[in-house]
Amino acid sequence: MQNAIFTGTLDLTYIERRAKKTRRIATTFALSTHWKSHDVFARQKMDTFRSSRPAVVELASRYHEIIIQLEKRTTKDEEAEKILFMEMCEICLWGNATDLSLLTSLTYEDIQKLQGSEARKASEKNILVNDLKDAYDVLTKARDEGKKERRVDIVLDNAGFELFVDLILAGFLLSAGLATNVVLHPKSIPWFVSDVTPADFAALLSALVTAQSFYSTPSDEEKNSGITPEPLAPKEAEELSFLFQNWAQFHGEGQLTLRSNRFWTEGGSFWRLPKSAPSLHEDLKESELVIFKGDLNYRKLTGDVSSPLIDVSFPLTRIGGVGSNHTIYKSYWPIRSCVGRKCACLAYM
Repeated sequence: MQNAIFTGTLDLTYIERRAKKTRRIATTFALSTHWKSHDVFARQKMDTFRSSRPAVVELASRYHEIIIQLEKRTTKDEEAEKILFMEMCEICLWGNATDLSLLTSLTYEDIQKLQGSEARKASEKNILVNDLKDAYDVLTKARDEGKKERRVDIVLDNAGFELFVDLILAGFLLSAGLATNVVLHPKSIPWFVSDVTPADFAALLSALVTAQSFYSTPSDEEKNSGITPEPLAPKEAEELSFLFQNWAQFHGEGQLTLRSNRFWTEGGSFWRLPKSAPSLHEDLKESELVIFKGDLNYRKLTGDVSSPLIDVSFPLTRIGGVGSNHTIYKSYWPIRSCVGRKCACLAYM
């Protein structure tokens, strides 16, 4: 197994090496008799989401509060809406810091320190490029023009807590009227340890609908340590139930949908999109805003460029990324926590 995965990877790029290794694992299960749909990373994803309980409960309460405010408003307060939009997007940004493939040495307590309102406030000074205002203007412009269909696409990254905050953002966009539809793009197979598959979406909703059992039942590790988790308070269970009902309603009414595509698990950069997946390429052109989450999508946007001659101010159109003349969407926007030294073209995103 080890030789089958790693042979012949020394001359490949970082993305190609990881893609080859992960695809070999997925292929091994796909060729089996009884394990075809098995996700070897699924348990790890949900265990990490479970460890995010304090941040999940905090955000559930904040989300419920915001939705109530939006339902009660009688006049449009654009400045207040803009502030809420920025808050939701910053939550989405720092949720990207929870990447299982990069946090292998951290304890659950360490992961919790990356989440929550205090962690976000402490990290604000670390934002290198902030295009939140431009993104908000794109969405309000489409709304003010009276467009009946205003779609936002989110090319997903990590499952667990990051998928949770992506859904927080999606629910806010729909509730605030900044979008009429949100399309989520997961991977079609288990990918790069923690990337989202359609099954992860179902598992997260299942965890929310049975939140008391999910968070109160001891894990194997807790049983071995003699630890019994505290049950959710009635208010906490109520907030999580509201989240499930709200998102399930959007999903049931077709406003929140998933569309997986094998292109997202190809090894090449996004400049290949028009020829590799022409139907996906044409479909994304219908979106008002395409949000690319995480480091992998950022690397693919920039062609995984690494050169002292290409820095944050180098135009993306010069290196054949998705913003090149042959691959233009209405607007695209990467949301990424820098987990490596790849910082090309930040000023042009």
